[in-house]
Amino acid sequence: MRAGVAPRPIVRGPALTRAALVLGGGGALLFVALITGIGLGSVAIAPDDVLRVLGHRLLGIGANSGVSDSIETIVVDLRLPRVLGAMVVGAGLACAGTVFQAVLRNPLADPYIIGTAAGASLGATIGIVLPLLIPGLAIGAGSAWLGLGIVQVLAFAGGLATVLLVIGIARSGGRMPSVTLLLTGYAVSSLLAAGVALLMFVSGRALAAIFSWLMGSLAAVGWIDLAIAAPVVLGVFVLVLARWRTLNLLLLGDAAAAHLGLDVGREKLWLTMLATVVTSAAVAISGTIGFVGLVVPHLLRLAVGPDHRLLLPASALLGASLLVTADLGARLAGGIPVGVVTAFVGAPFFLWLLRRSRRVSTSVSP
Repeated sequence: MRAGVAPRPIVRGPALTRAALVLGGGGALLFVALITGIGLGSVAIAPDDVLRVLGHRLLGIGANSGVSDSIETIVVDLRLPRVLGAMVVGAGLACAGTVFQAVLRNPLADPYIIGTAAGASLGATIGIVLPLLIPGLAIGAGSAWLGLGIVQVLAFAGGLATVLLVIGIARSGGRMPSVTLLLTGYAVSSLLAAGVALLMFVSGRALAAIFSWLMGSLAAVGWIDLAIAAPVVLGVFVLVLARWRTLNLLLLGDAAAAHLGLDVGREKLWLTMLATVVTSAAVAISGTIGFVGLVVPHLLRLAVGPDHRLLLPASALLGASLLVTADLGARLAGGIPVGVVTAFVGAPFFLWLLRRSRRVSTSVSP
């Protein structure tokens, strides 16, 4: 292959009509989820009222929204940040899961597979327990950084530091074998999980807060959280989408991708770090929410194919819609953690997908 010539995409690009149908349908689904998520709750708000409030407050349409101040407060101050938080977290986790499944060539990979969740959990647990040991951190400058609480800051730092450690151990001679990365991630995650368990054992009255964070919740997401997390998720998504050719090539395996001119070690490292950053940003504001980053990319690979030009944006749209819907279900069920809802829905659905895939592979075998 000539130097300076970009590799041709290995996966045939999606037809324009099919891409428009998939992305248009995903966008429409997300819009419906947004309006429904804001409108339903202990106080039901009609869709046209939701649209009037959003149009006035976000787009400046009309002199006023035409609804009562109490309804406008519920929409803008209470429900909109939570729904937008679900969209950001769902899109980020789905995007990260798509990247990890390509980098590791493993359809069972998820954003937490190499220790991000374990590191973020340990960081968040330390952030919850630390003010009990050092009361000065409970108030004042020590409790926040750029408007984020110490729990969010330590969760983000913990997820990022853990993956850096895993990569540092697994990388050798510029190469990062997938099996070594997975095994290292499993070992480090087990060690960090033991640290979380120890802190839970000695946490005393903070145990309920630790459990709530570990199960995942969007109840506390506010505008400051969104102002920090949303640009990170959007920026990483743009950077990852710009590497769609690399992701397509990695599906062929390391040897084939290297033969086609790809610096496999460097690209794997960059993609892994980008996926880790977006996962850490999502987990920092929501806690650990499972199955979104696993089920959504896996399902869409079966439905729309492996070309990441279409797969990445479709995964982001469906991941955002799924988590908004799951969080709505969590609220309507009495405020249970959204991670419980995604596990109850995602695990049986994924088992069905695995069983279906096995039947299909058996039927085509000679």
